[in-house]
Amino acid sequence: MKSLNTSIQYVKGVGAKRAALFARLGVETLEDLIRFYPRAYKDWSDIQPIAQTQCGETACIKATCIQSVQHFVSPKSGIKVFSTRVSDNESTMEITIFNNVFAASKLEFGKDYYFFGKVEGNLTERKMVNPEIESASAPAAIKPIYPLTGGLTSTIVSKVMAAAFAAIEPVEEPFPPGLVRAYGLCGEWEALQNIHFPESQPALESAKKRLIFDELLYLQLGLLSMKAHTAVAHSPQIGTDYSEEFAARLPYTLTGAQQRVIAEAIADFRAGAPMSRLVQGDVGSGKTAVAMSLMYTAAKNGMQSAMMAPTEILAEQHFDTIAPYFETAGMRAVLLTGSMTAKQKREAKALIAAGEAAVVIGTHALIQGDVAFSNLGLVIADEQHRFGVKQRSALAKKGENVNLLVMSATPIPRTLALFIYGELDISILDEMPAGRQRIDTFVVNSTYRRRLNRFIKQEIQKGRQAYIVCPLVEEGENEDLLSATAYAEELKNGAFADCRLAVLHGKMKGSEKDAVMRRFKAGEIDILVATTVIEVGIDVPNATVMVIENAERFGLSQLHQLRGRIGRGAHQSYCVLVSDNESQKSVRRLETMKHSADGFAIAEEDLKLRGPGDFFGERQHGLVNLKIANLLTDMETLTAAGDAARTILAADPLLQSQKYAGLKQGVENFFAEQRTDVN
Repeated sequence: MKSLNTSIQYVKGVGAKRAALFARLGVETLEDLIRFYPRAYKDWSDIQPIAQTQCGETACIKATCIQSVQHFVSPKSGIKVFSTRVSDNESTMEITIFNNVFAASKLEFGKDYYFFGKVEGNLTERKMVNPEIESASAPAAIKPIYPLTGGLTSTIVSKVMAAAFAAIEPVEEPFPPGLVRAYGLCGEWEALQNIHFPESQPALESAKKRLIFDELLYLQLGLLSMKAHTAVAHSPQIGTDYSEEFAARLPYTLTGAQQRVIAEAIADFRAGAPMSRLVQGDVGSGKTAVAMSLMYTAAKNGMQSAMMAPTEILAEQHFDTIAPYFETAGMRAVLLTGSMTAKQKREAKALIAAGEAAVVIGTHALIQGDVAFSNLGLVIADEQHRFGVKQRSALAKKGENVNLLVMSATPIPRTLALFIYGELDISILDEMPAGRQRIDTFVVNSTYRRRLNRFIKQEIQKGRQAYIVCPLVEEGENEDLLSATAYAEELKNGAFADCRLAVLHGKMKGSEKDAVMRRFKAGEIDILVATTVIEVGIDVPNATVMVIENAERFGLSQLHQLRGRIGRGAHQSYCVLVSDNESQKSVRRLETMKHSADGFAIAEEDLKLRGPGDFFGERQHGLVNLKIANLLTDMETLTAAGDAARTILAADPLLQSQKYAGLKQGVENFFAEQRTDVN
C-alpha cells in the first residue's frame, strides 16, 4: 500500500461497510485518513497521585485493586452497581461502576490499572464514578478523540490509523530544509505520526505547530499567487473618471466613505492591472451606489459591466434601482435571470453580445456558456459569500482581464478578512448615509410573549409589517426550539388569526420563495414567519418589526444581518431578541446586540466569543475550510506563514523550481479541497 490514493477499504480492519462509514466523514483514501486529525485528546500520560487530584476535575491515576469487586442491584431502579477500592501506595480511592458488567469484569484483585475520569468526594475521601479503565501493563498514552459518525468510535479510528501507518511508506518532506530550520519545525512525517500517536505532550505540540504552519502556508501561497497573477495581467485602462458626474445625478450626497471607496477603485482602474477588490459595508452603508458609480465610469469609457446577485428577486431589485440612472443618461441596462421566457433571454443576450447593453444585471444565468459580451470591463458580485471563487471567475472570463469588485454586507474583522480574502484588496464602508434610523433593539424572555404579540398587532394596525425568525424549519428537528412551519401554524390559528401570515424557509423551491417575498414586498402579507433564508434579502421599507426566536442560537453577525432587514423606510423600527437562555455567555452576546449597531464591532465580539468556526456558521462558499488551524487562536502562526509565503514567492513566483515542487503540490491539494481554482 505505497500509494496514498489507495481506498481505505483495503486497510486492515476496514472493509467495504466500514469504508462507507469513513466516507461520511470525508475519508476515502489513505491520504484522507492520515490527514484526518483528532479534534481533541485525553492525556492518560499525566498520572497524578490520588492525594493531589482535585475534586470536580478530570484526572488519570495509576492504582492497584486492593478489594474484590462488590456488586448489588439497586432496589429502586434495578441498576447493577459495582464498587471496589484502589490504592497508589499512599492514598486510596473508591471506584463505582453503574450497569457495566464488562468494565467491572476487567478489575482483578492485586492488579494495576489506569483510571481516567472525574474525581468526586472531598479532601479525605475521593472517588470516581464510571471511569475509563485500562490495564497498567503498558505505558499510559495521550489518546486522540476523533470527529465521529454512527458505527465508528475513536478506538476503532485509532486502530485503523495504526494499521494504515504500518502499511505505508513515510511521506516525503514537501518543505525545503531551510524552511523547516528557519521556523523551528519538525518534519512532516514526524508530525503526522505524533498528531495521531503522540509520544509526549511536547511531541504533540510540535506536531500541531508543523501541521498548522503547513495549512496556513498553503493558504497564503495560494491567495498571494492569485493576487500576483492578477497584478501581472494587463487590463484596458480607463481614461476619464466620471464618478463626480454620476454623483451629481443622485438625489442624495455620497458619504465620505463612499467617495473614498470609489476613489480607491478608480485608482485600480487606472493602474493598468485588473482591479480585484472587496467592498465590505454594513447593511445600508451604500454599496449599491458605489457599484453604480463604477459601472457609470466604465460605461462612459466604452466598457460593459455585469453585476451578479445570488437570487432573482435581489437581481430584480438591483435592476429596478440601477436601470433608471443609466437610461436617463442614454445608456441601456439589461436584466438576465433563469426564470425569464426564452424570448426575453434571447433578446437580452443579443443586446449583451452586440454591446448595446452597457450594464447587465442578473443571477447565475450570466455565467451560462451562450452568454457573450462585446467588451466586458467590470464584474461585480453582490453578497459575495453566496458565490464560490469559481463562479466569480466564470463571469470574469467572459471578458479579458476584467476588473473585479465583490461586495459583502457580512462584516468580518479586517485582520481576518486580509487572510480569508487574501487575493483581494479591501475597502470598507464604515459610515452610514444621513437619515438612516437606529433600530431599537430589545432582549426579552418568553414570559413577554403576549405583550410582544400585542405590540406586533399594533404595528400591523398602523399598516406596517413584521418578520418572525425561527432557527428551524420543521417540528421535531429539536424539541426545545421553535420551528418556522409549526410556529406559523400556531400563530395563524391563535394570536394572529385575523392577520395575513405566510411562511418562508430554505427547503422551499426558489420560485416559491421568490413568490412569497414578492407578496411580502407588495404588502399582501402582514407577518412573515421565516428561517434565516431572509438574511440576504430584498428591501421592504414597510417592515418595522423583526422578532428573532431562540436568539441565543444565532451568531451575533447573523443577528445583525437579520436586524438589517428592517429600518429601511421612514418609520421607526424594532428588533426583539427572544431567549430563555440565562447563561452568562448568552446574556453577554445578546446585550452586545442591544447596545451596538456597528456591524464590525459586533463581528469582533462574535469572533472573540465563538471563534471562526461558529462565527461563519455552516461553511459558506467563499470561505476557507481549515482542518487543524484556527484563524483566531493561530494568528501568530498565520503571520509567520504569510512572511514565509512572501519570501518564497519573491524568489520563485510560480513555484517552478524543483526546490518548491512539494510546496506547489501542497498548495494544489489544499485548494482542491476548497473546490477553488488557484489559477
